[in-house]
Amino acid sequence: MRAKTRAVAVSAGVALIVVPLSGAAAVAIAGESPVTPDVDAAAIQGAAYVDQVEQIGAAVAADSQAKFTVETPSLDVKPDPKPVVRRSYSSARTVANSASVAQAIAGSAIIAEAAKYVGIPYMLGGASPSTGFDCSGFVSYVYAQFGISLPRSSGAYYNVGTRVSSPLPGDIIVSPGHLGIYAGPNLQIDSPRPGKTIQFRAIWQTNPIYVRVTG
Repeated sequence: MRAKTRAVAVSAGVALIVVPLSGAAAVAIAGESPVTPDVDAAAIQGAAYVDQVEQIGAAVAADSQAKFTVETPSLDVKPDPKPVVRRSYSSARTVANSASVAQAIAGSAIIAEAAKYVGIPYMLGGASPSTGFDCSGFVSYVYAQFGISLPRSSGAYYNVGTRVSSPLPGDIIVSPGHLGIYAGPNLQIDSPRPGKTIQFRAIWQTNPIYVRVTG
């Protein structure tokens, strides 16, 4: 044998396998049991391990300044459109939120009718429950339910009906640029201004005129 190789021989009818020194020695035994079984098994396992290692590529290390990009899918989520809520004003509920309001409703047919529209929004030029009311539109609509025709301009009410110093629920409160319906001491119902709704509230007008209109 050459100087660069090593042979492992096994007696008693063996087959001899010679491997180069650069690899791992392995002995395949044919026939009788080997003389050194522990050595043979170790050699076989070592050769298999070397084969596996040689199949593994060299390790790759990233540079410390390396940058990585991770691609992630983008989601285009479109929320469902908000439902449109439409309010019907033709069935506005009657409001009796205080003893004074309840008393006014019970004592005046005009106030009882006016209270049906509490909650309907102010609408410039409006004169019906379906569109909303401005102040004169509200007053004229309520009185029209009793067959009484009234102007659609607040300024015209200075010349309507009879002025009274001791108002009763149902009388009209006239002030520059605004109308309301008297509902009792310090109480009125009116359509105030844009952004507000028909409501019972305190009388805020300074020195108003009270007008009584009868059919």
